[in-house]
Amino acid sequence: MKNKVILISIDGLRPDGFLQCGHPFVREMAERFVCTLTGCSVDPPVTLPCHMSMFYGVTPAEHGVLTNGCTSPSHPMNGVGELLSAAGKKGAVFYNWEPIRHIWPSESMKYTSFADYFEEENSDLLLTEQLLSLLARRDIDFSFLYLGETDEKGGHGHGWMTKEYLKHAANAVGCVEKIFRAASNDYHIIVTADHGGHDMTHGVICPEDMTIPMFFWGTSFYKGMEMENLSLLDLAPTIASILDLPASPQWTGCSRIHAPQRETEKSP
Repeated sequence: MKNKVILISIDGLRPDGFLQCGHPFVREMAERFVCTLTGCSVDPPVTLPCHMSMFYGVTPAEHGVLTNGCTSPSHPMNGVGELLSAAGKKGAVFYNWEPIRHIWPSESMKYTSFADYFEEENSDLLLTEQLLSLLARRDIDFSFLYLGETDEKGGHGHGWMTKEYLKHAANAVGCVEKIFRAASNDYHIIVTADHGGHDMTHGVICPEDMTIPMFFWGTSFYKGMEMENLSLLDLAPTIASILDLPASPQWTGCSRIHAPQRETEKSP
């Protein structure tokens, strides 16, 4: 396995939503990935601030993006995108919510695809298939797949933990399975939510909004190990460690890579 990463963000996925969505891959993820169902979002647990923290390794108070309407850090910072660009590594992004494009500098992502979830039927699956098509043709160091339908069409559309929400969560887990089956021998795969939700909203400091599931696969992680005290702030340092990029001194999280798996544990 090369030092390459696929980061998948399932917007609005609560841990209990993951467990109760009914997709058969849920059990396999829980058993085979390094995982936590008690990961921590950031304050405020809002989509753009959360993703800025994923990429820039600091809290919203530090990067200055506190709402979905504020689209750039308040001062120059080095995040995953900037480090990729400086190292000359190839990046790709696939997303279905337009404002998410502000979390990386445009020059850092050679391949970009946008499919608006208001206009495309099952844009989560469409983007997943586009990513797999690209990976079959190109050697990409870092791929980011943003799946927004669980949040927008499930949580905001019908309410968290409703049957419609769980249907979209199951579809997102199915997208993760497609990535895993096709790419897990060649890529480290990180799956996370940005925040949870309650009723038909999110954004407050409560367990339903702040607690997220997080999953890690690859030779840098012990298979099946439970992680504790994990947060969104740990993602940038972990990704940088896998990609052999220098950690930014401003980051407040830490790398969570472990030791290589045994050869017999590499194949899905």
